Amino acid sequence: MPAPMNDKTCLITGATSGIGKETAVGLARLGAQVAIVGRDAERTRATADWIKQTTGSEQVAFLVGDLSSQAEIRRLAREFKDRYARLDVLVNNAGAIFTRRETTVDGFERTWAVNHLAYVLLTHELLDLLKASAPARIVNVASTMHTGGVIEFDNLQGERRYRGVAAYSRSKLANVLFTYALARRLAGTGVTANCLHPGGVATGFGHSRPSVISMVLHLAKPFLLTAEQGAATSIHLASSPEVEGVTGGYFARCKAVRSSAASYDEALQERLWALSLRQVGET
Repeated sequence: MPAPMNDKTCLITGATSGIGKETAVGLARLGAQVAIVGRDAERTRATADWIKQTTGSEQVAFLVGDLSSQAEIRRLAREFKDRYARLDVLVNNAGAIFTRRETTVDGFERTWAVNHLAYVLLTHELLDLLKASAPARIVNVASTMHTGGVIEFDNLQGERRYRGVAAYSRSKLANVLFTYALARRLAGTGVTANCLHPGGVATGFGHSRPSVISMVLHLAKPFLLTAEQGAATSIHLASSPEVEGVTGGYFARCKAVRSSAASYDEALQERLWALSLRQVGET
């Protein structure tokens, strides 16, 4: 009996650890051809090899790219299109939280650049291939923390004030707003776009620097989901026949749920959409 994802090609960002890595494992086990993205070449190669050994699949490859750089994202998309004739599933998973304000090579606050603008630009660069591969799926990993997010158009880059949790929550709200605006634009193309909350997951996320955030995460670890459990909703949205044709949704525990009231504001979605395209130079 053929596996459910045979002949499907999936691209997963932020896949060298945590939820992204387990998402890649799950899809490889279902028979998909999987390409993972990471920043460090040796680590990403080692992860791809580990996934092959763990799943018994030889259809696992890797690409290297720094998603904080728009030039790198464009190069990554070109490399993927050079190597693959189709893209059935794009999982925008890479994300980070920074306790201090930092800027990228393009001059954007790093949380905003990695967590939001990278989703926008990589999706835009791969959209023609997704449409040509339809039915295809876009899966955007958001977070329940989007409910505390506020899109302050005069402080998106933390120019006036910066708090790590607020910047992260804002970027996750942006993920949901982007998904809803994208789903509308993809109506009738055979490409769906959904987003999700993976749950509170015990991974290395948030531990890169000593901080109150890392301390809280350490104390909460016994009560958190494993990375494998956290990947379940991403895998569900990428592969399940139950969500074939379902688009513009927000999911948790593999079920459609309501996102925040602010996320359904179409005027806000459209304003953010237009600004985001300007910020990635795609207007």
